[in-house]
Amino acid sequence: MKSFVRTLSLGAAMAFVANIASAAELTFATGWGFDFYTAEIAKFEKATGNKVKLIHLPSGDAAKVSQYRLWLAAGDKSIDILRMDNIWLPGFANDLVDLADATKDVIGQHFPSIVNALSVDGKLLAMPMELDGALLFYRKDLLEKYGREPPKTWGELTATAKEIQDKERAAGNPDMWGYLFQGGASEELTCNALEWLNSSGGGNIVEPDGTISINNEKAAAAIDRAKDWVGTISPPGVLAYSSEEARGVWQAGNGVFMRNWVYIWGLGDAADSPIKGKFSAVPLPADPGQQSAGTIGVKGNAVSRYSEHQKEAIEFVKFLASAEVQKEDVIQLGVVPTRPLLFDDKEIVAAQPFIPTMKGGIENGLVRPSAIMKTKYNEASNAFWTVVHNTLAGKGTAADNLGQLEIQLTDLKGSGW
Repeated sequence: MKSFVRTLSLGAAMAFVANIASAAELTFATGWGFDFYTAEIAKFEKATGNKVKLIHLPSGDAAKVSQYRLWLAAGDKSIDILRMDNIWLPGFANDLVDLADATKDVIGQHFPSIVNALSVDGKLLAMPMELDGALLFYRKDLLEKYGREPPKTWGELTATAKEIQDKERAAGNPDMWGYLFQGGASEELTCNALEWLNSSGGGNIVEPDGTISINNEKAAAAIDRAKDWVGTISPPGVLAYSSEEARGVWQAGNGVFMRNWVYIWGLGDAADSPIKGKFSAVPLPADPGQQSAGTIGVKGNAVSRYSEHQKEAIEFVKFLASAEVQKEDVIQLGVVPTRPLLFDDKEIVAAQPFIPTMKGGIENGLVRPSAIMKTKYNEASNAFWTVVHNTLAGKGTAADNLGQLEIQLTDLKGSGW
């Protein structure tokens, strides 16, 4: 920044100048991007005279949510801003400020689907910051070697993965696998399985009107297809894989295709990566007549209802959501922006080549149904990934397991969500 005026150009959030004599001291709780946020906070402080203290959260989503519960349940006034995942918001809907009115001048600059993901019952509970998304990574060198194109359907993926896997093994790499995904019993399996269902016409567990839709033939067929991958094009150990276990196999050069999150790109293209320059990414496959469905996880910054500096806190979250700050976030941390115009930014594309690949899928991005299930989402997701994992492991058929899941979800809904 060359001047105070330049500082103020950092988005609509900086259109105000705080009265330095009555500057606020804010706290911002986050478990990520400390160096990035420290630099941006310095700009905000210089422009406004307000101060922002970073509160480092514990690692692991469960630990973060537990800490938030402690603070908010106690009405803690010492915490002003909280970095939130969209699936956490329904559980804290009564503890967060509705930002809709205060951000109406800028919120339209973000994808509507992102705004929707951060809203509960019509209330905007967090200002968009960044998003994560799922892609199909593929070894472009291997597809070129065997004259194959990136698959657009799950059937094409299955066939191409098997063909290249077998040929590479015959050529001397017995450790090659055709398809890697996150099959461990966790929230990541919920994401993977929802993508299989949604891109196959099998629904989204529960629909926007509250209808429980999981127990249907297309959903069962999609999960049965994934079961057939295990041990054929996917390693048996995939049933314990998280994103990092899958990445480890992939980055060692032992995978043809992999479903994973966008952060993989930067790691796979690092100078010491065995697959540097050998891979690319496309949207996830879909059955004929269906749309690709990649899960998006939206990160936003929320303002505590118990904050004594709500006005200043709102200006800070608007500042962080500005185009200039988001651009730095994308370039430095390899995330995906929430503003459509940033997808055409030359500096962003040069730093993160996967960004244009993401744009088409964001408007139709798959958002987990946390806003519908509200406080019961975690329990419902746990039940879902459990029956999917059981099916993949050969414990019951998909049809039988989904039937049992429908009963569980009906009981959950009956107790109120």
